[in-house]
This record gives sequence, structure tokens and C-alpha cells, in this order.
Amino acid sequence: MEVKTSPWFQHYPEGVPQEIDSHQYESLVDLLETCIKEYGPLSAFECMGAAITFDELDQQSQDFAAFLQKDLKLAKGSRVAIQMPNLLQYPVAMLGALRAGMIVVNVNPLYTAREMKHQFNDSGADAIVILANFAYNLEKILSETSIKHVIVTEIGDRLGGLKKTLVNAVVKYVKKMVPSYNLPTAIKFNDALKRGSQRTFERVTMKGEDTAFLQYTGGTTGVSKGAVLSHTNLVANMEQISAWMAIGLNKRSETMITALPLYHIYALTVNCLSMMKIGAKNVLITNPRDMKGFIKELKKHPFTVITGVNTLYNGMMNHPDFDTIDFSHLKITSAGGMAVQNAIAERWKKKTSVPIAEGYGLTETSPVLTSNIPVAGLERIGTIGIPLPSTQIIIIDDEGKEVATGEPGEIYAKGPQVMSGYWNRSDETDKVFTEDGWFKTGDVGVMDEEGFTRIVDRKKEMINVSGFNVYPNEIEHIVSGHEKVLEVGAIGVPDERSTEVVKICVVKKDPSLTEEELKSFCKENMTAYKVPKYIEFRDELPKSNVGKILRRLLKENPVEEKA
Repeated sequence: MEVKTSPWFQHYPEGVPQEIDSHQYESLVDLLETCIKEYGPLSAFECMGAAITFDELDQQSQDFAAFLQKDLKLAKGSRVAIQMPNLLQYPVAMLGALRAGMIVVNVNPLYTAREMKHQFNDSGADAIVILANFAYNLEKILSETSIKHVIVTEIGDRLGGLKKTLVNAVVKYVKKMVPSYNLPTAIKFNDALKRGSQRTFERVTMKGEDTAFLQYTGGTTGVSKGAVLSHTNLVANMEQISAWMAIGLNKRSETMITALPLYHIYALTVNCLSMMKIGAKNVLITNPRDMKGFIKELKKHPFTVITGVNTLYNGMMNHPDFDTIDFSHLKITSAGGMAVQNAIAERWKKKTSVPIAEGYGLTETSPVLTSNIPVAGLERIGTIGIPLPSTQIIIIDDEGKEVATGEPGEIYAKGPQVMSGYWNRSDETDKVFTEDGWFKTGDVGVMDEEGFTRIVDRKKEMINVSGFNVYPNEIEHIVSGHEKVLEVGAIGVPDERSTEVVKICVVKKDPSLTEEELKSFCKENMTAYKVPKYIEFRDELPKSNVGKILRRLLKENPVEEKA
């Protein structure tokens, strides 16, 4: 495919390379071990007032790796699922699994048992590290999965001493956040580290093309697929992000606020991995939905970098305590996952004096493809910026030809951060790559004459709820399983707080079906953000001549409220 001359290099600040070397490290582990050696005594992660240094992360991750190798006898390439919110246990388990030559399978802790079962079986997970709060769901489906080993951790496990005991007791007995479960063969996380400390960790030879992560993402069929992200994919995106952020950040002196979950590709790469590369401290926020507690934590730290999504920044600014936060040290505000509304971006800049550098990417691209340049005074509000080093994007029409400047089309991408394909799904992989290697993002964008791109719409019919993709087919599949439902169509409708929410249009099979009954069913079978906020009952649904439900017409022709 012939590509027009790239216009965006003219905006690269001095010192930012047009190309990065994605093969200067043998693997992601090689890069991270280099960082650990360089920053040893510095704090790497802090959570709930407790911190671990790079040296401590080195030792604890080695212990966990040795446990996986020697006690569980897992081989290189085994899949290790991690299902927990932001806690000190996450980087220990993640790095330990990688150092043992294994593949990390990140799992949303809010998944229902049904969603967990699909991901575990699709990935062929051999072991799981899970927070006790969610173990009751694992119990329901464990016998139906490939998982052989279960490691359970509690929120306070790495806080140490009396604080560990107190936090775990409050969470379990006072707040009653841990539903009872029975997993008799499960091993406690702290016991796993202790056992691993008595074993000898054996280094594993890894290559750049080896798989590091299986990051699950939805598909047009509604079936969650594992994006195969190699060590080189992650190293490349770290190098690209580092080149971008080097404009305003210094080694050994930055503090990153990590409110986004580390199991999500955005925080995994931008917060966790890229900040380790420069020796920054990551302050992990376990529950950012507790806005009062979140702001209280922000006030404790002279933070210099923060990442978030539109709804997080909006929620912060609408809290009465927002004006008590000290932003005098802030250098970079990064946003992704969903479009940042202009009003939010302008208000944030006015409040903090730091612009939001909005970026763009996908799970399949590790994730960052483009970004506005932070602290360079070059942000373009309403755009996703320009491509990172060694990255190309083009805008393509329905005939597969590059569009004229300013015209809309699907965004295609190339770069060393782009996945090799979907796990065990060559048919789905073939759908998203051209013959000459361009990745089809499925998003429609418009590029201006300077190379800045604006997202126009999503080509596919995904629903964007607070930065999480919800796929209509999955919702329809679940709802149609209700015995009183005849037909269902799922769409996204605008929402001020979360960009979009799910709406379902239902034809009853049994006239006695109520909205309350159907919502209760959905809550039992879906993660909270997927549960329909609106339910509309109809006599019939619009269909094509082959019987396909026309979701577009459901959006355009809502049923009028009866007086």
C-alpha cells in the first residue's frame, strides 16, 4: 500500500527520535532487570501507606518466580492469571511470572463467574493469583477450567506487621467485603513467597518474540479474545513512551499516580512499566471510586504525573475537596481509554495549569499509537495527537485507499508495538490485518494537514462505558438466555458521566416480564458496567432482509413514552 509522506515529524521536539530500537533488550524482563539494578534502593511502588523498593521488588518477584518453577513445577510458556485491583501484590506477581518465563493473563476482578470461565479456558490458564474478595466466583467455575493451582491474597497482605492484620480484619469482618468461599487446595500469597524464598530461582532464556501478556479484548462477535503481546511489543511501547515523556520527566525523581487498574493495558504500560524505566515511584490507588479517599491520598504526595480517563478527571473536579489538592509539582497529565471532552480538558488546564495530553491506542497495540506531546505546549484539544516514534497511521476508505487530508476513514496502524495476532484465533487475526501488515483499528478518524488526528466515531458497534468496551452481541447473548425474552437488541446511548451506557430493546416472550426482573438477571450475569441502564420493551425489532436486528434503527427510532 502506497502511503503519503508523513507530516507529523515536523512537530517532534528536539531530542525526540523519529525511530526507536525495539530490540536493544533481549526481552521485557531484561529491560526491567536493568531498571531494578539501576534504581535499587528507590521506592518503586506505594499503596495504602506501604512501599517496596526496586531491590525489594527484585527479591520478592524472584521468590514468586522460584515458587512457580519449583513448587508448582510450571514450565516456560505456562499461563498465569492475575485477578486483583491495584495492590503491591500485583507488580510482584506480574514480574515474578515473567521472570519465570511465563505468560501473564490479566483478568478484570469485577468479572462474573461466566466471564472468568471463558477467559480462563480460552487462555488455558494453569494458575491464578486472585484477591480473596473475588474467590467466591472462582469457586463456582474452578472445576470447569484448566486451572490447576490457586494462590489467594488479601488486600493487606503486603502492608506488613500489625497493619496487615488490621486491614485484612476490617475488610473481612467489618466491611464484609469478602464473601465466603471454599477453595481447600488454595495457597496463600505470602506463603508462596516464603516457600519460593527457600528455593533457587533459575533464570529463563527469553526472546523478543516470546509472548509476555495475553490481554483480553472484546470482538465484533462479542467473544473476548486474547491479544498476543510479545516482549518486543512491550519494550517498544515503553521506549516510545519514554522518548515522549523524556521531554519533561527526569530519572529517579518522579511520582506517578496510578488510579487506573494495572490489569488494563493503559495503566500496565504507561504507568507500571514505563515509570519503572525511569525509576519513578508509582502510587497505587486501590479504589479510585472512593473519590474522597482518592483525593485524600493525592494530598499526601507531591506527584508529578497522573493518568486517567475523562470520567476520572471530571469526577475529581466535581468533588468539593478538589481545590485542596496541591498541583504545583504536576508536570504531565495523560489521558486515554475514551475521548476527553473539550470542556473537561479546558477546565483541567485552568485548574492545574497543566494540559491533558490525550493519546490513543488499543489493547492490540500495547497500547499507545498516538499522543499529544506533553509539556511541549503543542497540545491540540479534541485530537489524539500525532504518532509516536517508529509508528505510522493512515486513514483508509471502504475501498482500501488512503483518503484525502481532512476526510474521514478507518485508522490503520503499523509499528513494533502492534500485536502478532489473537491467541489461537487465526481467523479473527486475518480480519484485522491487511496483506501488507497494516492493523485495522476499527476506529474512524480524520487527520489534518499537520498530522493531528481526531476520532470521529467507532466503525464497529461497540459501546464505550467509562473507557471500557462493551459489545452488543455479548449483551444480547446473555439477555436472550432469560426464559421470558423473545428478542433483544443492545445499543449505547449518551451519558454525561460515562460517555455511554447500555440500553436494551426487548420483545417479551412472556407478558409478565418486568424491568426489575430483567435488570436483576443482568446483574447476576454481567460485570456492573455492562448492565443495561435502560430497558425498553417493544412489540417488534427492526430487521434487515436476512433477519439481522438493525441496531442503527433502534438508536434512531426510540419508542415514545406513553402518557
